[in-house]
Amino acid sequence: MILTFDAIDTAGQSSTDSIEAADSREAVDQLRRRGLYVTRIEETADQKRAGVARSTSSGTVRLPLKTLVLFTRQMAMLLRAGSGLVPAIMAIKRQMKKPGHAALLGDLVSTLEDGTQLTDALRKHGRTFDPVYCAIVAAGEASASLTEMFERIASIVRKRRVVRNKIIGSLAYPALLICMCSSILMTLLFFVLPRFSAMFKQLGVETPMMTRVLLATGDALTSYWPVLLGLAVAMILTIVWLAKSIRGRQLMSDVQILIPVLGRIRLRLIQAQIFRTMGTLLESSVGVLDTLELARGSTQNRRFQDLFDSLDEAVTSGRQLSSVFEHTNLVEAYVCQAIHTGEDSGNLGGALTYCADMLDETNAELIDTGMRLLEPVILIGMGLVVGTVAISLFLPLFEMTSAMR
Repeated sequence: MILTFDAIDTAGQSSTDSIEAADSREAVDQLRRRGLYVTRIEETADQKRAGVARSTSSGTVRLPLKTLVLFTRQMAMLLRAGSGLVPAIMAIKRQMKKPGHAALLGDLVSTLEDGTQLTDALRKHGRTFDPVYCAIVAAGEASASLTEMFERIASIVRKRRVVRNKIIGSLAYPALLICMCSSILMTLLFFVLPRFSAMFKQLGVETPMMTRVLLATGDALTSYWPVLLGLAVAMILTIVWLAKSIRGRQLMSDVQILIPVLGRIRLRLIQAQIFRTMGTLLESSVGVLDTLELARGSTQNRRFQDLFDSLDEAVTSGRQLSSVFEHTNLVEAYVCQAIHTGEDSGNLGGALTYCADMLDETNAELIDTGMRLLEPVILIGMGLVVGTVAISLFLPLFEMTSAMR
């Protein structure tokens, strides 16, 4: 822990500083050896907040993916430099700006100082360190290659973050266009249409069918907007509930791969995550059955869960994994061939990692192409909607002007 103190040196000068020690007694001993007489010593404010967070909710804190990448890469770097586990985590902990994140790492340090293995300490924080993360760390502790394992985990987490940021970045501009189109449409329906409707009634203009439909739509939206708002809120709450419940996530995962184009991208994303997990675990000397059990948690999709059941059966009966992949329509032929080659050469883990890299590259190209095509489609759609509304509103005026001549 970090403590602040007031002390007097041999010359009688007072000073205020901070020191890192296991407790206040050890800190006082260290300061006495420096020739300082301690008049006050206590935990820092951040340390107190971290202690409160650690005692109450450190097990519920979750490190964001960006912070997890930073933690894992710095652990690999510090261990490669010869640092011990506790000093390495303490060094990273001092960089954490949020008390909850610092409390989580402080709890890891406390658990390690009690003699617990790192794997068991990580498992206490399952929201941050998933079973795959812990399994790779356990393999590193068992084989005395913890540094290499942290480097592998850092690569996995970093690529996961790259894929996520790629998807978010690709969707940002289309989402902005959709919001702009929706705003324009809502402005027309709620503010422009009612004024045109009142004007047409005052002038007694006979409106075409398309205009009448549009005006009726505007009147319905203006009259029943609380009901529509309630339905929108209910839909959002339903989606949130589905995302948080196990069966809801499973249902959403099943539906996602059925959507044209987007389903194909989602299918490859799931495959890439599964293959990267399996490849890393196998390269970390984790058993095949344990690897399949850990990789099973990468997705809730029922079709992939059935695939894992078939893979378990193949392993227990002595058959190759590639024979199962070849008889499913979830995995493409070139991926099956790469896995078969890896099994024949005795490098299945490397082959699966290679397949994951190929799928990630294919996904990146497919996402870029899809977003390039989606942007003009949205712009054309927005133009058609606004143009239709404009024509519907001004057509009766044109007809009235022509009749007056």
